[in-house]
Parts: sequence; C-alpha cells; structure tokens
Amino acid sequence: MTFDASETAFQDPDTDPHANDAAPYGGGDPYADYRDAGDLPFTELVDLADRRLGGGVIAANDEFFAERENLLIRERAVFDPEHFGHKGKIMDGWETRRRRGADAENPFPAPGDHDWAIVRLGAPGIVRGLIVDTAHFRGNYPQRVSVQATSVEGAPGPEQLLADDVKWEEILPPTPVRGHAANAFEITGGRRYTHLRLCQHPDGGIARLRVHGEVVPDPAWLAALGTIDLISVLNGGTYEDASDRFYSSPTQIILPGTSRKMDDGWENRRRRVRDTNDWVRFRLPAQGAVRAIEIDTAYLKGNSAGWIALQGRNGDTGEWFEIVPRTRLQPDTLHRFVLRAQAVVTHVRLDAFPDGGVARMRLHGSLTESGAAELTRRYEESGA
Repeated sequence: MTFDASETAFQDPDTDPHANDAAPYGGGDPYADYRDAGDLPFTELVDLADRRLGGGVIAANDEFFAERENLLIRERAVFDPEHFGHKGKIMDGWETRRRRGADAENPFPAPGDHDWAIVRLGAPGIVRGLIVDTAHFRGNYPQRVSVQATSVEGAPGPEQLLADDVKWEEILPPTPVRGHAANAFEITGGRRYTHLRLCQHPDGGIARLRVHGEVVPDPAWLAALGTIDLISVLNGGTYEDASDRFYSSPTQIILPGTSRKMDDGWENRRRRVRDTNDWVRFRLPAQGAVRAIEIDTAYLKGNSAGWIALQGRNGDTGEWFEIVPRTRLQPDTLHRFVLRAQAVVTHVRLDAFPDGGVARMRLHGSLTESGAAELTRRYEESGA
C-alpha cells in the first residue's frame, strides 16, 4: 500500500517546525486564507466513512478539547473566535491536549508518541484517497498524520479492534500536514477495509476526515437478501460521469435513505441551450436484472427535472436501450415504475429534460448468476 503526496506543498517539520503553519486568524472570513486541495479525481468517489452510510468514530485515546465525532460531520468546519468553554477554545474538530515528556529534563513527547481515533467505515471498501482537513487549526494541528486500516467483519467494539490479534496495515505512513488546509493523499492498493485508525503525531487537532473509495459489498449478504437496490452505494453502485455537477454530486442520488433537504440530491445549473439535456451515468456492482424503479424528487419543488428517461446497457461496450421512456415528473414526489420485462444491465443512464434535480433513484432487482460470480471474485481478490 502506497500513497502519493506529490501535489502537496508540505515542508519538513524537522527542518522548520512552523513551516506548515497558517497565519494567525486576523478577522473577517476565516476561509479567506484556507489552502484547498484543488480538484482531485478520487474525491468523485463516495466517502466510505459518511455518516449517512453508517460511518462513525467509535473510539479515541484523547478528545480533551474537541470531540472525535466532529471528524465525520458533513458540513465544513465552522470557526467562532469568541467561542470558549471551561477547557479553553472550542474547536469544530477532534483536538487532543498537549503531550508532555517524562520529566523536566525531557519536556517534549518521546519519538513515536501520538494520539489516535478509530473510524468505522459505513461501507467497507477499497480506499483510494484521504482528505485530512485541518481547517482553523492554524498553529495547533499535528506535525504529521498516519493512517492504518484493518478488516474485521461483524460489529466489533474498540476492545476487539485493539486486541493483539488484529492486524493493522499502514496505508499512510507518518506524513507532514499543513495547518488550516485540506491535506490530500492518494492511496493505491486493492484491499477491502472495514475500519481505519487515524493518528496525529504527536498531538493536535483535525477538523474533518474524508475516506474516498470504492464500496465492495459482501456477496453472501446480497444473496441472502434476494431483491436489492442494485444501484445503492451500500451495494456497490458507483457514479461514473454526469453532464453537470454544479450544485451537488450525482453520487447523492444513490445514497441510502430519503433526501432530507434540497441539497441532499443531485441538482444541476439551469440549461439554456435548446435540444440538449442533463444526464448522469452509473455502474452497478455487477450484472443485474432490474424489475422495478423509483425516482424521487423530494424537496425539489421549483427545480426538479421536468421529464426523465432511463437507459441501460449490458457491458462496457453494449448498446444503450430504453428502460423507461421520457416521462413527466412531479415536484417533491416519489415516482414508481414496474417493468413489464426485467432489464439485464451493468450500467444505467438517467436523462433529465431539460435540466433540474433528482433526489434519489432506486433500481430494485437482483444480481444475475454471472453478476454474482463476478462480485464474489472481486470480493475475494480484495482480501476479504
């Protein structure tokens, strides 16, 4: 397992301990001098630790100043310069106390000292990239971070995960990070993980953690269920491409549960060119037979798609064919379609005419025999 930090501007903290600091907050917009990671291909992949998928921070050795659960909050971190509590400045992230050495002659932490937090992935899968966000931690961020990963099925607690017989693999070695910045790391490898351990060396604060990757579902579980949502991210459905991602990611269409507000689905900008339309393409976890479809426009009241059509294809080079013809949608409404004949597909394309939003899409059906075999092969190759 390796990572790539070639696009970052990290400085060696051993040479200059403050080289990666941000300037002290000087008033105004706290994000004015925030150092973003830019556009990275892996950020289009689902966040495996998303709370909406069931992700959680289940343990930490220290959270004196700020709670570990803040790491997975969806919204970006907020900063109030006057927000103090009995323990000091209240930060929107996970912040530990300052580590000390053994005695007055050795006041600094020993080499290797670090704080840690264990993250349960909501959707086990292959990690392709990490964002370690230190927003607003300008001089109190860790000098380095590292990440280990493991795969333990079921619902293990912290005691089980910290047991000596659990093998943790380092997917990000101790690496410098910048303060008040989105620190991005590309991860290469093909193993499937269920939990991560985020470490900050020797201590400090991290605002948010994002774990982008590819979901690898358990084929035995899907087989036991029988009829499943073939496009759900929890079952391995993947967003591939779209005409427009202006307001929100199309991945949100295939998240579990119902949309809770307007920005919890896919919405594109207003289209002004006639005879064109917006579209989004998805890949199923493997070949499946679709029998029923749901299209939901919840909370999209004046900006839902006017009409939709759904096409499918079987294989990367298969011909596209019609599954649902162009159909009028109602705003803020769940629409259901029962197919007269099942559609065997590996990919689907949802067209919105001429533009507008869709909150959720469900493709109810089951994997074909060859699809189940393909998913089982991929599951086994991932080391599960």
